Amino acid sequence: MSDTPSDIGPQATTPRAATPRITVADYLLRRLRELDVEHLFGVPGDYNLGFLDQVTAFPGLTWVGTCNELDAAYAADGYARLRGAAALVTTFGVGELSAVNGIAGAYAESVPVVAVTGMPATAVAAAGRPVHHTLMDGEYGHFGRMFAEVTVARADLTAENAPAEIDRVLRAMYRHSKPVHLNLPTDVVLARVPEPAGPLVVPDEPADPGLLRDFLASCARMLDGARSVTVLAGHEAERFRLRGPLRDLLAAAPVRAAAFSSGKGVLDETAPGFVGAYTGEISDKRARAAVEDADCLILAGAPVSDSVTGGFSHHFTPERTIELRPGRAAAGRGVYGGIAMAEAVAGLAGLLRGAELPEPDGYGEPAAPADAATGSGAGTGGLTQRQLWSAIGAFLPVGSVLVAEQGTAFYGAQEVPLPADGRFVGQPLWGSIGYTLPATLGTGLAAPDRRSVLVIGDGSLQLTAQELGTMTRYGAAPVVVVVNNDGYTVERAIHGATASYNDIAAWDYTALPAAFGAGPGTVAVRVETPAELADALALAARTPDELVLIEAVLPRDDAPELLTALARRFAEQNAYGA
Repeated sequence: MSDTPSDIGPQATTPRAATPRITVADYLLRRLRELDVEHLFGVPGDYNLGFLDQVTAFPGLTWVGTCNELDAAYAADGYARLRGAAALVTTFGVGELSAVNGIAGAYAESVPVVAVTGMPATAVAAAGRPVHHTLMDGEYGHFGRMFAEVTVARADLTAENAPAEIDRVLRAMYRHSKPVHLNLPTDVVLARVPEPAGPLVVPDEPADPGLLRDFLASCARMLDGARSVTVLAGHEAERFRLRGPLRDLLAAAPVRAAAFSSGKGVLDETAPGFVGAYTGEISDKRARAAVEDADCLILAGAPVSDSVTGGFSHHFTPERTIELRPGRAAAGRGVYGGIAMAEAVAGLAGLLRGAELPEPDGYGEPAAPADAATGSGAGTGGLTQRQLWSAIGAFLPVGSVLVAEQGTAFYGAQEVPLPADGRFVGQPLWGSIGYTLPATLGTGLAAPDRRSVLVIGDGSLQLTAQELGTMTRYGAAPVVVVVNNDGYTVERAIHGATASYNDIAAWDYTALPAAFGAGPGTVAVRVETPAELADALALAARTPDELVLIEAVLPRDDAPELLTALARRFAEQNAYGA
């Protein structure tokens, strides 16, 4: 018998390497890092402490402890607007319900945020034990059902389903640009699961070539003979990564461009065709003509609402409108499902290159801003809204992030041209006052190379002022301009001009940074004249690594013209006294 391998029994084989196993916590954190998340916001609670141990030990992640869970949600929202995704961590019940308003705002404004809730152990929930932070009724699904109303996907994680469910939920967040929710029980945090087998984000399937061809053919017919084309952008254009595609479209032909207030910043406001904000009948004459008189209007991620259209006073008809929304496109009254906005924009750019459009009147002429206060002696009278915004517009550094609180600040900011590569953050659709100060914490950490400049009313600041301390704790260095006009001017403009319910407490705003733990380098000044404001902004420019708070004292009833006009429409819409 020959001594061959077949003669000596079964051959030895090299065992297949087992798939490496990691904890559920590490699986989730790896996926978040894939989405470029480097900071997690939240508040510790006894049902999330084990997970927070893993967060603080994970390479490349920083835990950011905020003063409350609502502020954590706001901060995550601001972070996601610049990074493309964000995460917050709360404890079960009391913590997650504190955050739910912020998650609802992210849903309304299409911001991709994952809310992770640390919840009681699986066996405790299964037994319906009446532990703290529950409603004492043995039911553990109440709060998840609440989150289901303001998220596009959610899951209760187990040791068995965690990898598949984490991937499903996070992919839904990325694909729809909406918030999602994960319940993470204490005993699941350290359960061992296989490490990720492939990338989280996979390219979308391209649209059916025939469908895309039919859509572009319809668009070509609308463009045939058109002498003027205008692009009107909204917030979905920003959330669905259309900044680059829209830049290419505007470069393809001499078209004009405008933005809803919700879409401010997505278009290059230094581009030759940009005409400013469009707000229906209360728009600037140039912007209104560009949108309403265009032979063909391209709506890019621009759903309408009362606050962005001047109380639904917009005037454009479907017959001359090409509308691009997530997952669908329309040309006139023809609707084509399954076409991504980026594909549609690229196709339209190709059509415009061959359209030979004439250059419209005024093309390349920027709107002339009001004269800015430019130094000591620039003015000794009291400061006005017009002077405030003129000075802020002149101050904004290249690439900076202008954050404007809903109310006088938001509508004043609409008239300020952003600098090259500038960004804008506001919340006109959800409109939760106090949002922007924590959101500025988020923008500052998301993009530390960009100076965040926040303008916020005194009433709004009082809701979330404590996050000034969190900013300095984590090294964020924004410029915070507090508009001190003695109460809720936006509400006075709508109703109750002299009503006591629109009054607020008189705070010493320049004392706040120190009270909340800011270091000695922090700048806090009060200004009452254009010259003092100019000097304060010059000081801010010289201290780019420090938090700068400027209390700007303005007349109680002074409001931007855009807000005054919109307030009248809201008052009519609400039918006070009817």
